[in-house]
Parts: sequence; C-alpha cells; structure tokens
Amino acid sequence: VSGRVLCRADSAYYGHAFVGTALRHGVWFSVTARMNPQVKATIAGIDEDAWTPIKYPHAVWEETEQRWVSDAEVAEVPFVAFTSRRKAEHVPCRLIVRRVRRLQPLASDGSEQGELFAAYRHHAFITNSTLDTVEADQRHRGHAIVEQVIAELKDGPLAHLPSGKYAANAAWVAMATIAFNIARAATVAADMATARWATVRRRIINVPARIAATGRRLILHLPSRWPWAEHWTALHTAATGPPPTAAS
Repeated sequence: VSGRVLCRADSAYYGHAFVGTALRHGVWFSVTARMNPQVKATIAGIDEDAWTPIKYPHAVWEETEQRWVSDAEVAEVPFVAFTSRRKAEHVPCRLIVRRVRRLQPLASDGSEQGELFAAYRHHAFITNSTLDTVEADQRHRGHAIVEQVIAELKDGPLAHLPSGKYAANAAWVAMATIAFNIARAATVAADMATARWATVRRRIINVPARIAATGRRLILHLPSRWPWAEHWTALHTAATGPPPTAAS
C-alpha cells in the first residue's frame, strides 16, 4: 500500500508541537485553526469572489445553531502559522475556510425577518496537503465523525465505569464498543441510520411490551398505535429472517 499519510486533528492540537512533528516525518497535516486575531484578520481579508459553493452529500449537524446544514462555501489563502515563535518555527501553509450562513432569528409573530447583510459562521483549518480546496475540506471534516461516537459512548455506558481496576474498565469499554457497533447495525436494519443511540434505545429497544405464554409459545404484545412499529418490525425481520441475497 502506498500513499500519503494525513494527520487530522481538532483545535486542541493547533500548535507547533503537533504540526512540527508532522513536518519532521514528512506527512500531511490538517488541523482546525484556533480563531485567534491573526486567523480572524486573514478570514476577513478573503475576497468575496474567492468563495466556492459546496454541497454536502450528507447533511452536517451544526451544533451551535442546532440544525442540519447541507450547503456552504469554501475558500483558501496562503498563511504562515505560529508567527509568535522564532522565525525558524514559522510554518507556511494553506488556510482553508468553510463558511455557513447563519439563520436569521424569527420575528415575534413567527415570521422570517429580512436581513440587512449576510452573517456567517466560519470554520478554518491549516494544511500542507496538495489536495484541492474542496477535497481538502471534505477530508478534514472526516475527522469529526469519531467525535459523535465518543459523545454517544460517554452519554451511555462510559458515563459510569464500574471499577477502580484498570482491567475491569478495559473490558467494560470493549463491551460498550461492541454494543455500540451492534446498535449502529441495528439502526441501519431498522431504517433509522441517522438516529443517535439514545433515540434507538428509547424507540425500539426500551419497548413497553407485554409477554404472554400460551402453550409452548411466547407472544410479545406490542403497544397499539405505536409510532415506531414499522422500524421495530424491519429490525425484527432483518434479525430473524433469511439473509438478503447478495448483489451481483
């Protein structure tokens, strides 16, 4: 296998220690930039004609505004990072910026308000890769996928590690990860691929059903007019039915 190694990281690693290590080992880096005055001034100086519209193949969750975003714009400018350090440690690179238009707040009557000027949220990162602007942005955003996995695990089984012993906690983490992977597979089978773990537990795992025995059979009585019955049935069919035919 051949190719370039790309080290992706969030703003916690925005520093010469991480970037310098990547450079010494001859690998690409892609690191979220901290919004310090230098970065903000550089973004403010980007010409309006430099922005390229992009469309996400899958919507991206915008945590700050609590909404799904499906389009944005990207631009890039030459940049020198870590100029507060001695000159030998300055890092010439590319500053790539993605901007997303802010939502205008609704008026008191619930109607949309007109805007005097467009307002944007900016997300910037530095990189030394030779990928084009759009692809570099796509590759960098890929690092954030694991963040949601970690957040869901911390909100679930990792919220309470059971023991003061390292080996016991290691086993707990392994089992939690296995359970998470099974849950993710279940969401696909239940046609709920974008649902988060807490939603899956609430809708199709913690089901208020009643078990009845008749003869040698157990019957599961599910709630009537249950809004998630279709998803539960799809999962049950996938789990207990014959395997699907492989695509040719």
